[in-house]
Amino acid sequence: MNCISVESLAKSYHEKWLFTNLSLGVNQGEKIALIGRNGIGKSTLLRIIAKGEEPDKGEVVHNKLVKVVYLPQEPFIEPAKTVWEVIFDGTNPLANLVSRFEMAQSDPQFDPDELAEIMEEMDLFKAWDYENMVRETLARLGITDFKQMADRLSGGQKRRLAIASMILKQPDVYILDEPTNHLDIEAIEWLEGLLSSKNITLIMVSHDRYFIDRVCNKIVELDQDTIYTYKGNYNYFLEKKSERLQIAATEQQKARQLMLKELEWMRRQPQARGTKSKSRIESFYELKDKADKRFDENKLELTVKAGRQGSKILELNHIVHGYGETNLINDFSYVFKTGEKIGIIGKNGAGKSTLIDIITGRLKPRKGNVVVGQTTGFGYFSQNSAPLNPEHRLLDDIREVADNILLENGKTITAARFLEKFLFRKEQHFTPLGKLSGGEKRRLQLIKILMTSPNFLILDEPTNDFDIDTLNVLEDFLENFQGNVLVVSHDRYFIDKICDHVFAFEEDGRIKDFPGNYTDYRNLKADQNKAETLKAKIDRDKNNVNQKEKSKEKVKLSFKEKHELETLTKDIENLETEKNRLVEQLQNASEDYTLISEISERMQEVTQQLDEKEFRWLELSELENS
Repeated sequence: MNCISVESLAKSYHEKWLFTNLSLGVNQGEKIALIGRNGIGKSTLLRIIAKGEEPDKGEVVHNKLVKVVYLPQEPFIEPAKTVWEVIFDGTNPLANLVSRFEMAQSDPQFDPDELAEIMEEMDLFKAWDYENMVRETLARLGITDFKQMADRLSGGQKRRLAIASMILKQPDVYILDEPTNHLDIEAIEWLEGLLSSKNITLIMVSHDRYFIDRVCNKIVELDQDTIYTYKGNYNYFLEKKSERLQIAATEQQKARQLMLKELEWMRRQPQARGTKSKSRIESFYELKDKADKRFDENKLELTVKAGRQGSKILELNHIVHGYGETNLINDFSYVFKTGEKIGIIGKNGAGKSTLIDIITGRLKPRKGNVVVGQTTGFGYFSQNSAPLNPEHRLLDDIREVADNILLENGKTITAARFLEKFLFRKEQHFTPLGKLSGGEKRRLQLIKILMTSPNFLILDEPTNDFDIDTLNVLEDFLENFQGNVLVVSHDRYFIDKICDHVFAFEEDGRIKDFPGNYTDYRNLKADQNKAETLKAKIDRDKNNVNQKEKSKEKVKLSFKEKHELETLTKDIENLETEKNRLVEQLQNASEDYTLISEISERMQEVTQQLDEKEFRWLELSELENS
């Protein structure tokens, strides 16, 4: 079934056409990744597909039978609402039902008969399960305070709340713009599993290559006003794109050779050319366009000259830091060695950026000290971009740092050429900074840091807002970089490719120095969890076997079993009384969601105990009567 049809779209921006005559279909079950360099129009295209922006030409048609939900890069959250009110926003029938129940409970004048009807509906539509799903989804995304006002949330928390709200609307089609931004690795892997479901249809823009590879079954590449479609995951796309570029390069070489011959013909006297075929003249210009077509060179073969490093680079001695009574970093020490490339991983709020702030001197630890080598020169790429003058031209702005950059091999490269190496084409060099995309501004910030010749790069979430082409360039650059690299990132592919080992934030402020990349660490933790699960299963199976063997040996009840039977009868009566009391408490509860949750949890415990005791009572009764 076709869910969304895109026909002959065209859109211009800042007097420049982003795309023209673009057509695309989204069918049920398809999971499409939209790929292309920064500024090519990916986010604009998603907004148009979501009907959040009008195209200059063409149309977008949504199937009336499907529900479409759109997640922009910067979602709007109503500030006057609490987290709970954002989730129960009235657009979801289940959410409406739960909301009616909560309002009925909080109103002492509410008709008891009507409340009973609402509770019957809750049972019928399994709305109790929906509330539990809400809590689990929010917890997975790191949101635990349901009464908190939305305007007090950080930008990352607002985005995670928007993701939760989108998921709980249970749409037929997801339109997602960079869904993994501001999520930690654990949350990304959970979302990855959720969106991989066969019943989900989506189209998204993402720079997370592992996420694309594991979620998507179709890649759509935007390149120079042309769409290229690949039916497969990200690895398949890489293979087929490489083949396409090789074929295109061969065809371009042939076109250039033929153009030389045609150029000689075109340069003849006008009167001679006038007697020639008009179609041949038109063919010449088509041939020229093909011969001049640009293919982005993403392979970077340069490294800046890093400043000289001495024997002492950086030492962390028994670092302790936290807020209140909680230590985010608990007695961490490390001596950095020349050329190390280390990734920092952990949950949001674990203390990764805090560690960076301590290393760079922006924050003083509670205990311990940081010793920086005399020759160590930091280049710090933070999450927050430095302010730019929107009137400045791109090339002029970068020349304020340096006109020429010294390379590792002793040669120099001009600022203009350095821009080109980082995917700023010549025709962009005199563009006002105000007209750059968010990703282009971040790329400019990085370039200006690299031009200062640091020998210790610290990168805090460098992959946010970068397209895949830029990430490939940055990765190639860092692999050749002769200095140290310390990187905080949720991009697993990036860490795997760059880092020698990782600092993993674990429980109680412990930081584990693990010799290997993220995937090695993840596999180790998975093996440990499997081993613990297997041991628990073995112990449980042994216990079950022992219980069965003991039961086979007995025919009549022992004195102890008779006493147990009598005790069970009393326990069952007490549990049934408690269950009835809990039902009354649940019906009379206020809007205190914490209390409601506690009552519900106790209700589950009582029900489970009743089931177990009634089953045991039946066993003993049968033995007694046999």
